Formats: sequence, C-alpha cells, structure tokens
Amino acid sequence: MAQGAEEAFGPDELLREDGALKPSSGKLGRGSGPLLLASIFVVASCGIIYELLAGSLSTYLLGSSITQFSMVIGLFLSAMGLGSFLSRFVRSRLMEVFLLAQLVIAVVGGSFALGLFTAFAVLNVYLPLLIFVLVLIGSLVGLEIPLLVRILRQQGSLRTSLANVLALDYLGALAASLLFPLLLVPSLGLIRTGFMFGLLNALVAFVGLWVFGSMVRRVNLYRVLTLLVTAVLILGMVTAGNTTTMLEDVIYDDDILFTKTTPYQRLVLTRWHEDVRLFIDGNIQFSSADEFRYHESLVHPAMAWLQEARRVLVLGGGDGMAVRELLNYPQVERIDLVDLDPEMTKLFSELQILVALNKGSLKDPRVKVFNVDAQKFLESSKDNYDLVLMDLPDPNKEGLGKLYTRSFFRMVLKHLTPRGLLVTQATSPFYATDAFWCIVNTLHATTLSSAGEHPFVLPYHAHVPSFGDWGFVMASLEPMEPSRMRLDPSLDYRFLTDALLPTLFVFPRDISHVETPVNRLDNQALVELYNHGYQRYSK
Repeated sequence: MAQGAEEAFGPDELLREDGALKPSSGKLGRGSGPLLLASIFVVASCGIIYELLAGSLSTYLLGSSITQFSMVIGLFLSAMGLGSFLSRFVRSRLMEVFLLAQLVIAVVGGSFALGLFTAFAVLNVYLPLLIFVLVLIGSLVGLEIPLLVRILRQQGSLRTSLANVLALDYLGALAASLLFPLLLVPSLGLIRTGFMFGLLNALVAFVGLWVFGSMVRRVNLYRVLTLLVTAVLILGMVTAGNTTTMLEDVIYDDDILFTKTTPYQRLVLTRWHEDVRLFIDGNIQFSSADEFRYHESLVHPAMAWLQEARRVLVLGGGDGMAVRELLNYPQVERIDLVDLDPEMTKLFSELQILVALNKGSLKDPRVKVFNVDAQKFLESSKDNYDLVLMDLPDPNKEGLGKLYTRSFFRMVLKHLTPRGLLVTQATSPFYATDAFWCIVNTLHATTLSSAGEHPFVLPYHAHVPSFGDWGFVMASLEPMEPSRMRLDPSLDYRFLTDALLPTLFVFPRDISHVETPVNRLDNQALVELYNHGYQRYSK
C-alpha cells in the first residue's frame, strides 16, 4: 500500500490510514488552508479572464464571435486537460512547481493581450501566437488544480479537498465572467485588464512564498522573480494607454482623436485634415468626406415615397447622421433612436466636432434616445411607425447577424403602419454580393409570409467612396414604384437628384440577384456569406 501511494503521489507524499496525506517534508501550517482556498478562487478568476480576453480581442480584430470564442474555448480547455495530465509527472516540490506556474502565467497571461495586439498590428502572426499562448496558459492553469488538491490533502481527506477546490474554482469563474463585461472592460480596457490579472497571479505567488516558504528550497530566488514579474506587470499596466495608442497609430493611417472600449465595442475616432472617421471594432462606420452619400441614400428614397411620414424609428445610427437628415422634414413629429451603446450616443451628443457633423440632431426635442437592445425595444414597444430605418453595423458576427434574420424583420414589420416602410443598410453588393442578396431574400421571405402572395421589396445601391458600392433594401406591405418617387424640392441635397434616384434601383450584371439561403437564427447564413465575401478582398 505504501509503495503504491508513493508512486501515485510522489516521494514527498505518504497516505495515512484515514486516507489523508502525511507529508514527509514541508508540513502545512495552521491557517494555511484558507489562504490556499482563496488562491484557488483568484487563479480560477484569472484563467477565465484570459479566456475572455482572447475571445474578445479575436472578435474585435477578426470578427465572427462564435468562431473566435469556440476556437478559444476549445483550445483552452484542451490545454487544461493536457496540463492536468502532465501534473501526474510532478512527483515532488509541489509548492515550488505551483509558484513557478503562477509566475509564468502572470507574465504571459498579463501581457498576452498587448502581445496579440502587436502581432496583429505589426507582425501579422496573430493566429500562431494566439494558439501558442492559449496552449501555454491553458496547460499551466490545468496543472494548478491537481497540484492544489494534492497540497490541500495534507490537511484533510481527498473528498473534502476536491470539493473545496472545485467549488471555489467554479465560483471564481462566475465572478470573473460577470465582472469582465460589466466593470473590467469599460473601466480598464482589454490590455489593462490583462496586466491587472497578471498582477493577481503574481500576488498569489507572493502569498504562497510568505505562507509556505518552508516548503520552497530556493525561496530567495522565487522572491526576486516575483518582485521582477510584479515590476514588469506594473510598468505594463501604467504604460498600456500609450502603448495601445502607438499600436492603433500603426493600424489606422490617420491621427487618432478618441478611443474607448465599451462593454459592446471598441470606438476609434480619427482625423486627416478635414476628414473625420469613426471605426467600430476596426471597421469604418463613416467618413465625414462622403457620409452624406450614405445617409441621404438611407433616408430620402423612403421619404420620397412616403412624404407624409410623421413617426420614425431608427435602429442603430447612434452617430445621429440619419436623424439629421430626417429632421429636415417639418412633417416628422417624433424620432425614436435605439442604440445599444450609451457611450456612442454620448460621444455624438457632446464632442463638438461630431455635434457639428450631425448638427446637434440628438439634442433636438423631436428626438428620443433609447440605449437598449433593438430586439428588446421592439418586444416591449407598442408603438407603430411610418418609417423604420435600420442603420446597424455590418453582420460580421452572430450578435449582429441576428438583427438581419427573418424573425427580426418580422418583428420590425409588426411595428409599421399600414403604408409604412422598412429600410435597412445591407452591406456592399460588390464586395459581399451573396451577403447583400441574402438580406434581400430574407426580407422577401418575411414580407411574403406577412403579405400573402405579394411581397414588396426593393433593393438599391449607391456609390460611397469610403465604402465602395453600398447596398440598401426597402420593404413594405404595399407595392412601391421607384419611378414615382419624388424628392422634396425644398431640401438642399448634396448627392441625390430626381434623375439619379430611379437609377439606384438598377443593378449591373456582375452584382445582379443571386439565390441564397434565408438568414435565420438557427443558421446565421448571412454571417458566413459576409465574411467569405470580404475575405476574398483581404488577402
């Protein structure tokens, strides 16, 4: 029995008759158990944070949230399994191995968000570095739990030790998962969050040396290493803001005026001479040099048909540009703007250079801003609108793709008045032809189910130099005819004319209609079509 125990637990560990471990050297002191349990809570929180950082950063930089998070979680969990397996070969000096793992995780985990950002901006080796980091951190995190269970068994039975370790491990994961989107990312950003949790790993190593120093042979060496790692992480956290700005200067050609990471997205505002541009998660949202082409095309064809629209709902459009165009019509009595991110609408309500672009539209008394999820707003609202404008980001990930599904379009149509219109931006019919026609076909399928055998969907497009050829779709439960649309002669258009307007509804042969799947919540076909289309031009 004693020989089998030595093979299983190593030469420093022997079994007592009651099933607990009796250490042959390095006995745990009284009160050390609670500190070890607290360490488990901390290291579990750190492990989940590193997973969330990798998934979030990959989504910001590469898009397709389901793909990125699935890859990150799969690699991380597999690496944890590898680490747990390798722990069986640690036969002695358990505390030293645990402390060394903490220091390596502290350095790599604390700095990897910055390292991945650098790899994306400068080195173009993002994916290989991501895989290496996930495997390394995951293996070390997987190594921690078996080591802690074996160390804690020196004070009690396997049943109690394992129950305590797993309970605190899961609680730490829960705490980190809640804090990450609600507090950490909005207040610290991704890179500072990484450094902060690296410091927590270093703190665990410091506490371990303080309490369990008698179990460590070269305790002074570990103390020096811990202080060195802590100093590096503090330096990284203090300089993270400047470092991020330098890297974003590499990614963005123009001068950066403003950056902010919100719980929902990364906002970057740039300027080159008189051209102001907004980027969300690295994707351009508008250029002040030509945004009027986009927003006139989004708003005025619908108003040229409706003419008497009084109540308008804008989904997205937190920059206030579409609202600016709508406010040119005196008959419009009320505009409800629904944008999920309060930082977006705050920015375009307060920053003077942006207020000048939207002409203070978000402060107009006819405008009411709702910072809620568009789907939740539609589910709770009982109002009907003459016009609904969907000025949402492109469907490059599943969280956005759901806003272009048949079920979402059906929900929007229920809020239209009998002669009302829905207009949505629909990405580029040139760069993402299949994605554009997927949106059109999905609206066709939606209006067909709502209007019997007479669907009325009009796709159209306009050239916006910053975007290229850009697509829109207009849908109604009544027939529409582009040739009968007339622009309001009292308005001062910069792009549209009565002669140009009907030509927007004509498509050349190379981007003409194609058959696609209907975008549904259970298939998210649109996201795959969108990413495939743009990947052809990003190589």
